[in-house]
Amino acid sequence: MNKNIKFIFDHSLLNYRFNDEHPFNQKRVILTKELLKESGQLTEDQIIPPRVASDDEIALIHDLAYIRAVKSANRMAQEDLIKFGIGTEDTPVFSNMHEAAAQIVGATLSAVEAVMIDGAQGAVNFAGGLHHGFKQKASGFCIYNDAAIAIKYIRKKFDLKVLYVDTDAHHGDGVQWAFYDDPKVCTFSIHETGRYLFPGTGNVNERGIKEGHGFSFNLPIDAFTQDESYISIYENALREIADFFQPDVIITQNGADSHFYDPLTHLSGSMAIYEKIPEVALEISKLYCDGKWIALGGGGYDIWRVVPRAWAQVWNVMKDEHPLHGDLPATWTLKWQKEAPVTLPLTWHDPVEEIPVIPRKIEIEEKNNGTLMNLLKYTNKKSGSTRIGM
Repeated sequence: MNKNIKFIFDHSLLNYRFNDEHPFNQKRVILTKELLKESGQLTEDQIIPPRVASDDEIALIHDLAYIRAVKSANRMAQEDLIKFGIGTEDTPVFSNMHEAAAQIVGATLSAVEAVMIDGAQGAVNFAGGLHHGFKQKASGFCIYNDAAIAIKYIRKKFDLKVLYVDTDAHHGDGVQWAFYDDPKVCTFSIHETGRYLFPGTGNVNERGIKEGHGFSFNLPIDAFTQDESYISIYENALREIADFFQPDVIITQNGADSHFYDPLTHLSGSMAIYEKIPEVALEISKLYCDGKWIALGGGGYDIWRVVPRAWAQVWNVMKDEHPLHGDLPATWTLKWQKEAPVTLPLTWHDPVEEIPVIPRKIEIEEKNNGTLMNLLKYTNKKSGSTRIGM
């Protein structure tokens, strides 16, 4: 299919790098880009370079005092940095931190502008999706919250209703709290329960406040959730939420850390969930948003075996309306195997024998179904339990 979609990329996006030992590694972006090119799915005319976000654009979400602290982090005392969430084990200081973070925000805004101004049907910025950033504080590897800034930019410039869908294994807390009182922004996060995983939030009863009450949706799923349960409740929830909210544009944060290979989480999904996640997002964008879909990256800490395949499928679905199957291109595998510390996969799917057997599978599925039912009662327009999208 010859769809007008755009891939935001420049090597400067790889400058967002804390240190060699840190689990957040933007090399996964170049690995994804190369996998798509070797698969014949990405051409040069689809790639557009990002711009850099201005301070005023970053200030759509973040306080100026916080922006100044990020700019001068290399010169500030540790005790002064900590109150801004900088200089911690999760978010250590690195050189030119503001410039690198502003470039990621600019890349996400470039994706927004490609769709909203230049007429692209969809756009991706896999370097983005830094959903834990707060108004006055860095958190969870995230300095500036590019997703929240993009939503605020759309609200201010185009006055459209935005549905934000977050499939990262970690709760999309920074975006949720940024729009917790806004009835024109609906946030939906499906994530591992906070009982076991950072940031510890994202309960079903986090519903929003004031005029925004009823527009925050959370689906915390049990540790060791596998494909069947994940896919079933994700599909059901997103379709119901979209029908309830009737969005004008959809932004998805596509964290790739719900896979059983991921070293930081406890979910047990396979590549099958990373085919279904974008398929349902595409369906929603076509049904309600005239195809307007901006896709971002996010978490994902097995950068060799999981993230490139998962993110590539987002692009494949956006481009062709279906994922790729079969073998990965041998040229990609041979090139990167020399550098990879693990054996790279040979196929888009995971071999069945590698998928873990979970003894509590039925119990976990029943628990997740109960959580889904608890969430869906809030989308019942006839019940009067929540507001209807405006």
